[in-house]
This record gives sequence, structure tokens and C-alpha cells, in this order.
Amino acid sequence: MIDIELIRKRPEFVKERLSLRDKEYTKLVDEVLEKDKERRSLIQKIENLRAERNTKSKQIGQLKKEGKDTTQLEAEVKAIKETLDSLEAELSQVEEHLKDILLRIPNLPHESVPFGEDESQNVEVRRWGEPREFDFEPKPHWEIGVNLGLLDFERGAKLSGSRFTVFTGLGAKLERALINFMLDLHTSKGYKEVIPPHLVKPEILIGTGQLPKFEEDLYKCERDNLYLIPTAEVPLTNLYAGEILKEEDLPIYLTAYTPCYRREAGAYGKDIRGIIRQHQFDKVELVKIVKPEDSYEELEKLVSDAEEVLKLLGLPYRVVLLCTGDLGFSSAKTYDIEVWFPSQGKYREISSCSNCEDFQARRMNTRYMDKNKKLRYVHTLNGSGLAVGRTLAAILENYQQEDGSVVVPEVLRDYLKTDVIKP
Repeated sequence: MIDIELIRKRPEFVKERLSLRDKEYTKLVDEVLEKDKERRSLIQKIENLRAERNTKSKQIGQLKKEGKDTTQLEAEVKAIKETLDSLEAELSQVEEHLKDILLRIPNLPHESVPFGEDESQNVEVRRWGEPREFDFEPKPHWEIGVNLGLLDFERGAKLSGSRFTVFTGLGAKLERALINFMLDLHTSKGYKEVIPPHLVKPEILIGTGQLPKFEEDLYKCERDNLYLIPTAEVPLTNLYAGEILKEEDLPIYLTAYTPCYRREAGAYGKDIRGIIRQHQFDKVELVKIVKPEDSYEELEKLVSDAEEVLKLLGLPYRVVLLCTGDLGFSSAKTYDIEVWFPSQGKYREISSCSNCEDFQARRMNTRYMDKNKKLRYVHTLNGSGLAVGRTLAAILENYQQEDGSVVVPEVLRDYLKTDVIKP
């Protein structure tokens, strides 16, 4: 959530930054200013009436001591109470509306984020590794997975419909090996492992920014008013919702493996084949909760931690800086890491690493007491470290052999107990 004081004091600056995402958001700033003006006017009326009621109440007490008639004054106090009740109810509605508008305004892009309308204008930062030259036509991962008995798309569809896959045999074992490898790597670098709930309350999704704007993308358990998490970022970041942390507790580094559940409401017709875009997929998440002055240095470290997974697996990738038009709702700045897929001849996203600054912290009310005894909002960061299914798919494609087998990356061999997956 954007600080309402910033909107009050520098509305044109806020509009200018938001317009870099989409000019439509500037209308919400005007709505906030209008509702905020209405709110403050109501507060002033209420305070004046309360003062008048208190004065008249004191007069009633004095008159009663003197044995004088107070009927008229008591009627006036009653009328004031009725007006106050009405105004307070109106104020409550206005404040609720104001909060709803604020919750629908995205984060302001950081000044270092390039302007652009969509992903085609993202900026490549660096590449690592050279895509392999094949002396045969590389197959897509879905063919390799089926041929080796690793992936069963037909039974996945039979059980749950489209965009669900059954991992079997060494496919299931490779998925589990990747999860353990990623968690072992991140915990060795100081991240604390967490196993969070997969079902969360609505206010938890409001805290990280998925609600109210993206409800259509979420799976909801109506009976219990709980949502399946779309990413472990949601429960990990909210672990400290409503809390005041000590400065010496920061930074906090967290990692978790969870399945992620997404309806993919806007993805009709995209990546129909394979496991690139699933309704349920595994991911190892990284979350940081840090002091504001450290957050951009921490973002660079976060990206590096995610990159290390791909380097150790020997998978070629590139890092791109997202432009304003492709930036996520809660993010001030995001790097995407994209891994090479030989069958497609292009890089595909496997991780997003974002600095949300104090945007989520304001929504969650997560603060810390600094050394000067001043309460400040923390900055929150999150990144995939990595999307496990996409990593598995990239391994199948990049390590495939002409005889149909797949060489297992060296760092996974102790986990998988084999060097090669053979037909």
C-alpha cells in the first residue's frame, strides 16, 4: 500500500510514477484524494459535535445541581447523539471505501526501472553459460518425460483436468531431488527453512497484494473462507504481519518448499503442452525482511542466490530487468531469471526476484523499532529459488541425449542415486 501521506503531499509525483505502469491508475489517485477530503470533513464535523455534546452535558449537570429544568438541553443532546451516530456510520463507509481504493493501487516503480509497455521492452542485464549445440533435433521436455516414464499427462488430466501432471518413477524422484538440493543450498547460505500452511485467510493475501485485485487467479475454499496459496511468498512474508520487530532481528532470510496453486485465469491457450504452466506446481521460495536502507543491496544478493542454483545445475540462463509495464503489482523493482529451452530456441522465466520496499509492510503493518526508538516499516523481498517443475523441464531438454536418455547433472547424482535416466 502506498503511504497516503505521500499521496496527500505529492499527488502529481505519485501519478507520474503510476502512469509509467498504466495511465488508468492516475484516476485512483484522484479518487483517494476525493475520499480523503470527504473523510477529513466528516471527522471535523464529528469532533465539533462531540465537543458541543460535552459542553451541553456539563451544562445539564450544572443546571440539575441548581434544580433547574434541563428538558430542552437533554433533547438537544439526544439530537446530537443521533446525528453523531449517522455521521460515524457514514465515516466508517467512507474509510472502508478509501481503504479499498488504496488496496487497488500498485506499488510505485523504482527510478531505476526502465519504462516500457510490456515484456518485449524488458532489458537484458547479463547471460551465463552457452546454449548447447545439438547434432540432432532436440525434443521438447514433454516428449522426453513421456518416453522415459517420468511424466503422465493423460492420467493427470483424468484426475484433475487440463494443466495437471502426474510425476512418476524417476520423474517424481527428480522433482524431490531438486527440492532437496535447492533447500540445502539456500539453508547453507543463511536462509531459515519453513514449512508453512498451504491454506491462508483473505487478509493474508491482502497483505502481500494478491487480494483484492487478483482474486480470479486464486483457488478459494468457500466453506472455510480460506485460499490455497499461489506462492510461498504469501505465508512467509506474512509470518510477521502485525508485529513490531527489533532492529537486531533484521535481516530475516526465509526459504520454503510448497506446492503453488493458480487458476491461470488469463493464460488460455498459452503453454498448453508440458509443465511450464500448471495449476499446481512445486516451487522453492526465498523471502527477505530487511531494513529500508539495505533492500536494494539485498535484492542483488537475492538474484545471485537464485542464479547459483542454475549455475550449479549447468543450465544456461539470462537475467532481465522488468520494465514498468511488466512489473508485478506489489513490486518496485523486479529481475526475471530465464533459463534456456533448446526445443523452443529461447529463454523462459524460471524465477522472479522482487523488492517490494514498504508496500507489503504497510498492508501487513509490519514494523521495527530502530536504534532511535522510532517505528519504521520494514522492506520485503521475494524470489523463486527456483520453480521446480520448470527446472526439471530445463534439465530434460538441456541434458537429453540422442539415444533418448537424459544425463543427470552432477550436483543431483547423490540425491537421485544415478548418473543417467535411460529409456
